[in-house]
Amino acid sequence: MRLDYFLAHSAGLTRKEAKQLISRGAVTVEGEARSKANLQLREGQGVWLHGEPVQLPGHRYLMLHKPAGVVCSTDDPEHRTVLDLLPAELRQDLHPAGRLDRDTTGLVLLTTDGQWSHRLTSPSHQCDKRYRVSCAEPVGDEDLQALRDGILLRGEDSPTLPAKAERVGVDQLLLTIREGRYHQVKRMLAARGNKVVALHREQIGEIVLDADLAPGEFRALSEEEIHSL
Repeated sequence: MRLDYFLAHSAGLTRKEAKQLISRGAVTVEGEARSKANLQLREGQGVWLHGEPVQLPGHRYLMLHKPAGVVCSTDDPEHRTVLDLLPAELRQDLHPAGRLDRDTTGLVLLTTDGQWSHRLTSPSHQCDKRYRVSCAEPVGDEDLQALRDGILLRGEDSPTLPAKAERVGVDQLLLTIREGRYHQVKRMLAARGNKVVALHREQIGEIVLDADLAPGEFRALSEEEIHSL
């Protein structure tokens, strides 16, 4: 495993932060200062940051900025998956906690912790998820109110839970929902006679997509982020 990957995931840092610390000589391996982020660690080697030992946690928790065209799956014969965006040494036992459509971008959480994943995705926990939605047509006040009240989707017996809806442009809004129905955001706007042309998830619970992550990049979650869900 590369030294910068190890440090990022053991100390809750971004890859950029890990590389900066390594280049400054703050990281030692078996007592020897190492300044190259791409150093390949051998199994069992000890790593210290500022003189304190660091090690990988029992479970791994990552946030990923998913680009369009990537599927939230551990394996797909036709499309690139979120795991394909990670280095091979980090993929083992990881799974996405919740899903995004292939054309939807933004925050995806990945973990090896099944119980944590269940808390995040279980309908009984009603975890807020905030999306930036771009529509084909203008979004009116009546549309916003309908989203806030709950919408009966085609083919379903009960309306959606009340959502938080804020217009941020003539045809754009921030929409926060607590459910995870099939294509829910797209179907909610379709029920109002509109069409979603771009969808980007910005936040899950208290975890906000890191602005420093470009599409396809990832980082380890901090302890505070992990325990916020």
